[in-house]
Amino acid sequence: MPKTKTYCGHVAIIGRPNVGKSTLLNVILGQKISITCHKPQTTQKRILGIRTVGNVQTVYVDTPGIQSKINKSIHRYMNKTAIGSMDGVDVVLFVVEALHWTKQEEEIVDRYLCDTKAPVILVINKSDTVSQKSELLPYIADMSLKFNFDSIVPVSAKHINGIDKIEKNIEKFLPEKAFEYKESQLTNHNDKFQVAEIIREKLLRCLGQELPYAVIVTTDVLEHKSEKLIHINATVFVERDSQKAIVIGAGGSKMKQIGRLARFDLEDFFDKKVFLRLWVKVKTGWSDDDIHLRNLGYK
Repeated sequence: MPKTKTYCGHVAIIGRPNVGKSTLLNVILGQKISITCHKPQTTQKRILGIRTVGNVQTVYVDTPGIQSKINKSIHRYMNKTAIGSMDGVDVVLFVVEALHWTKQEEEIVDRYLCDTKAPVILVINKSDTVSQKSELLPYIADMSLKFNFDSIVPVSAKHINGIDKIEKNIEKFLPEKAFEYKESQLTNHNDKFQVAEIIREKLLRCLGQELPYAVIVTTDVLEHKSEKLIHINATVFVERDSQKAIVIGAGGSKMKQIGRLARFDLEDFFDKKVFLRLWVKVKTGWSDDDIHLRNLGYK
């Protein structure tokens, strides 16, 4: 019997901060691998998500939101990561928020999309927030004049609407070649990375506007003690003593809350009981120091 043809390609998910790129990736994969939060700039590193269905494997690259204001080294790193992720991909998903088009979107089109050789699909996310659906039609018509998009797809990642249309549009552009990853694999990141991201998500969600984005988490110890138990030690780095006090909270209340919520997600992720210990340390100026960033895993 002739060998079944397989198709495999890379898809970059780009856009300004807080348009729902990570939520979109999680919905496409059917599992959470990229942390989410209502605050912008939640995604700081490149996240790889792999979806294999039948003879098609799609490798998605979730990127930090492209920023127009670059004040620190970490902002330069995040922009470099997002822009660099478009190099050599087979498809670009440009995600925008329904009925919104800002100077940031204009800049992304003018500075980056115009130079890409890959087909670009415009994904209009949060379409569920448009009360009058008739407003979407003129918006879509206007978007079609902004750039030569290969297709325009309104979706709601939150309510899982329109996702199948994105995948069908992507499949048309995937090259015929062997799979790059195992069919069961969902991401190329190791467990320590996933642990750090889960804890960081809880930090961002619990602290609201109290803490700026000068926070990072490293997983120091991850030991499978038995078939039912994992020991995890992690460190939260902030830039100032005042931020350390915010993370810990009165009598350690915030740290206990963050640890409890993170442990719930970690136990769900590993399907085991988790013994989690967290520390908070001050590393002054880490977000604007290239050496510190490299030491903390930003490359």
